[in-house]
Amino acid sequence: MLKTKWFALILTLSLFLAGCGQEIKDSVSWEIEEFTFINQENEEVGLDDLEGEIWLADFVFTNCTTVCLPMMANMTGLQKQIAQEGLDVRIVSFSVDPTIDSPEVLKSYAESYGADLNSWDLLTGYSPEKIDEFAMESFKTVARKPENEDQVVHGTSFYLVDRDGVVRKFYDGIDPPVEEIINDIEILSAED
Repeated sequence: MLKTKWFALILTLSLFLAGCGQEIKDSVSWEIEEFTFINQENEEVGLDDLEGEIWLADFVFTNCTTVCLPMMANMTGLQKQIAQEGLDVRIVSFSVDPTIDSPEVLKSYAESYGADLNSWDLLTGYSPEKIDEFAMESFKTVARKPENEDQVVHGTSFYLVDRDGVVRKFYDGIDPPVEEIINDIEILSAED
């Protein structure tokens, strides 16, 4: 019985210390500009609301016929994996087609993927020009809807954002390296 308790304690400590002293490889340092947008519950969510939290961000839209489909499925799967690992992470998806993606449309869209909306904000409530500018300034990616088109040209990365609102790393959202993302979240979780 005592051996079991010691083993459990050592295992717990080793998992906790796994993130300590490590650094995120290929890290970036992109500060996110202030924002306040509307989520799927018609509530304002801004950078100040995310302060002190680790979050994953991406850019999607509900009318997408290509890359958003696997991105949403992958982010939903990643959300479940993060929960299984006991990590506290929010997800923030910025709609790149805000003229179509109302809060109600975004909510229905996320629910169709089985997303846990307790820790996932899908944001809208801005102009197409604003999200394109915001995406480029804060995430170094495009979010542009060509004239007379129904599809939006946008990046397909997942972005890991630290507690200070700084993008620390980005990953392929079509084929995400789940273990690497989890490991990087653990590293950020160990930072104070």
